[in-house]
Amino acid sequence: MSAAPGSEPVERPRGTLDQADPSAYVRERSVDGRRDVSYPPAPEPLAVGVYDNHTHLEIADGDEGLSLDEQLARAVEVGVLGVVQAGGDIDSSRWSAWAAASHPRVLAAVAIHPNEAPAYEEAGELDAAIAAIDALAAEPRVRAIGETGLDFFRTEEGGFAAQHRSFEAHIALAKNHGIAMQIHDRDAHDAVLETLERVGAPDKTVFHCFSGDEAMARIAADRGYYLSFAGNVTFKNAQNLRDALRVIPRERILVETDAPFLTPVPYRGRPNAPYLVPVTMRFIADELGADLDELCAQVAANTLEVYGSFD
Repeated sequence: MSAAPGSEPVERPRGTLDQADPSAYVRERSVDGRRDVSYPPAPEPLAVGVYDNHTHLEIADGDEGLSLDEQLARAVEVGVLGVVQAGGDIDSSRWSAWAAASHPRVLAAVAIHPNEAPAYEEAGELDAAIAAIDALAAEPRVRAIGETGLDFFRTEEGGFAAQHRSFEAHIALAKNHGIAMQIHDRDAHDAVLETLERVGAPDKTVFHCFSGDEAMARIAADRGYYLSFAGNVTFKNAQNLRDALRVIPRERILVETDAPFLTPVPYRGRPNAPYLVPVTMRFIADELGADLDELCAQVAANTLEVYGSFD
């Protein structure tokens, strides 16, 4: 699949989070090459609520900056009951843990992103970074290690060893803390599956923004992994995702935004946010020929099975 406009990596300035006031930590998404950076209109609310399995609400986007409170208020108005806020380095993971501790509609995932691991390794800081994630994972509303995994698209071969070392360390953290794991897998399907099989996957393993095909989906489902589908399942060139969706048990389906990225059609390229989950849910239900309310109830139950209660 081609990259969405504005999907370039967001600048991750290290050490800029004020631990005394994490709420002030904001990153920004690039607007380069994007024709429309206004937020899409709110969709029709869902009758049965669901959860956004993976989002990045510390990233400001669009022509109006939305606070965490504003994001959550918009979400609940359309039937999105809560979000799992994911980190990718120490600062964003600390922000995620703060957001979860501060808001009853937020749970957190914390990790060193695979594309960040080589830089930490080169600086001699990877072990310390993993230790910081270990400490955050002990917080009660941190319910997953993520996003971690392998990315052979943006990281060159020289960084693969650091990615593998970081991934295996994160797997151990998830198992040690008894929490879920959210996997980032880009152009690394075979290597991710091999690593999980070799070292042993956590009991609750989620492929965030699943990007494989039908064959990979069957393998993942057979192993008991969960597959989370984002707005790119609606893209014209994403037939592989729709094929995968059709072959997995509904008990293994999750939904996410990966906001502010991967905004579903017809709003592709514009800012994404948890309140747009209903667009993707309706598309998935149509694709499966499923009753929308029944599918929402199943996906919500799946989310709570993986992460536990938001209460």
